[in-house]
Amino acid sequence: MLKKIITTASSLALATAASAHVTLEQPEAPAGSNYKAVLKVGHGCDGSATTRISVALPAGFRAAKPTPKAGWLLEVKREKLSAPYESHGRQVSDEVVEVSWTAKAAEFYLQDAWYDEFIIRGGLPASAGALWFKVSQTCVIGEGLWVEVPASGDSAKGLKMPAAKLLVVSANP
Repeated sequence: MLKKIITTASSLALATAASAHVTLEQPEAPAGSNYKAVLKVGHGCDGSATTRISVALPAGFRAAKPTPKAGWLLEVKREKLSAPYESHGRQVSDEVVEVSWTAKAAEFYLQDAWYDEFIIRGGLPASAGALWFKVSQTCVIGEGLWVEVPASGDSAKGLKMPAAKLLVVSANP
């Protein structure tokens, strides 16, 4: 009986470690729609509190607008587009490519035992496929680089530090 309990506890610990990463609240959305990317952060770095979350936005995620958080400095990085596009009657020639939140002081750190969400709203591409949100998590001690994407396909199976995947599905029924 004790052996069974130990085996079950070991299995649960491995399952928890394997699923402990930054994920999207809604992992699927229709092509061409507006999408609220809610990145769920459920732990720090090996027990250390999170001090910064930085997200590299996938190509095709347009007109990104992050949600500010009390006690955190919000920064956006913009880059010039190789192919400008029109939106609401105006020419868009640059886009937000990275969003970062940095705790302003120790009392705002996201402790390892706490959970929080970091939100960015934007428009999805018209075509179906996987979009990968690469997340860098900086902690008091250490970091979590949730940036791995598969070499081909859209399965994160086998990746140790997978980026958060959004599956954009065809808008047609």
